[in-house]
Amino acid sequence: MSKGFNMGGMNRNQMMAQARKMQEQLIAAQQKAATTEVSASAGGGAVKVTATGDLRLTSLTIDPAALDPEDAEMLQDMILAAVNDVLESAEQAASQQISAVTGGLNIPGLF
Repeated sequence: MSKGFNMGGMNRNQMMAQARKMQEQLIAAQQKAATTEVSASAGGGAVKVTATGDLRLTSLTIDPAALDPEDAEMLQDMILAAVNDVLESAEQAASQQISAVTGGLNIPGLF
């Protein structure tokens, strides 16, 4: 009589324990990623942005010298560039932390 299905030398209970452990590691990695901060700047540092791994902006600094009422479009472009850079960096940082747990497997719904 079989004692649960056997897959690659692992019984069902071992697989369930391993799945629970991986789930706990994923939760810890997601929490760490959410609090990891990354920064980016544009315009030679005229605009600086900081975000967390869960893609939340936490800081936006604009050098007063960049405030030229005659050229608001340039400031807008610098802000967009800095925000896009920091969000890309935050996404990469989160992805690296999750990949450390999943071994590079792409699991939908995780960052």
